[in-house]
Amino acid sequence: MSLILQTVEMHTAGEPVRIIADGWPRLHGTTLLEKRREAKANHDHLRRLLMAEPRGHADMYGALLVEPDHPEAHLAVLFLHNEGYSTMCGHAVIALGRYAVDQGLVPAVEPETVVNIQCPCGLVRAIVEVTGGKAGAVRFDSVPAFAFALDKMVETRDWGPVTVDIGYGGAFYAFLPADSIGLDVETSPIRDLTDAGEKIALAAAEQIKLEHPEEPDLAFLYGAILTDGRDDWQAGEAGATRNVCIFAGRQVDRSPTGSGVTARIALQHARGLIAPGQCRLFRSVTGQDFTGEVVETTRIGRHRAVVARIGGHAYYSGTARFTAEPDDPLRGGFLLR
Repeated sequence: MSLILQTVEMHTAGEPVRIIADGWPRLHGTTLLEKRREAKANHDHLRRLLMAEPRGHADMYGALLVEPDHPEAHLAVLFLHNEGYSTMCGHAVIALGRYAVDQGLVPAVEPETVVNIQCPCGLVRAIVEVTGGKAGAVRFDSVPAFAFALDKMVETRDWGPVTVDIGYGGAFYAFLPADSIGLDVETSPIRDLTDAGEKIALAAAEQIKLEHPEEPDLAFLYGAILTDGRDDWQAGEAGATRNVCIFAGRQVDRSPTGSGVTARIALQHARGLIAPGQCRLFRSVTGQDFTGEVVETTRIGRHRAVVARIGGHAYYSGTARFTAEPDDPLRGGFLLR
């Protein structure tokens, strides 16, 4: 066996997190974004090997721990998926918060341990509940999130003009109520929601020019999020507001999407629909919830922004030791849709 990669397998609300524990070559970039570019240029075959079949699948998600360059960070991470490298991933941050405490990467302190995680979009503060030395639920404080555009018209081949909001929560997303295109996030087939999300994301990315106020590498549309339209839904009321995120082409997030929930909260705040301290519940396609609230208002560049606090639970699902034989014609991985 010419290659051995070891991983710890976790999931957050059903969305996988494959943490690469050993076997990936050391990255030499000075900054995390340089390491991200280096991983893409020099080691992308390893991403494909771990994310794609036969070791992964079209909806696999990964996390590669690397050396941080932020002075306050305990660790840094690159996020991997079937198409490439994300700039932020809330469900993975929740898993990594628990993982960092359980593995002793950060000394456990009861009742809460803070784990500062440097993501490509910036520093994220994870707050890990610890009882009897065991890590439990995790909340994280986001990078500044903002509404980039409200009520933006996008032309589509299937539905004509549709109205979307563009929100940033560590990554940019296009949001729209599913019923505006004749779908329902709770009852419509996942295939129909996936088709719609992919088409709207492609149309929005082509027609809306994005700008990040601090880092050009972050200025791309990551995906589309279809919602139930209940943006003033309160956590104390019966039920939660639902959404489904389609990203990286046709990848469907099983979790409520941490960075997507962050962006949605920023949009709600921009419309005056949520105030600091109000807690909301956001439900995913698996029926699992994240909590979300505004903990701080701020600015980033010309944008009014918020810091959102998102909470959820991550669980271990196993460990793995992956190999690749030199003469395997499919050692590089493949995807069937």
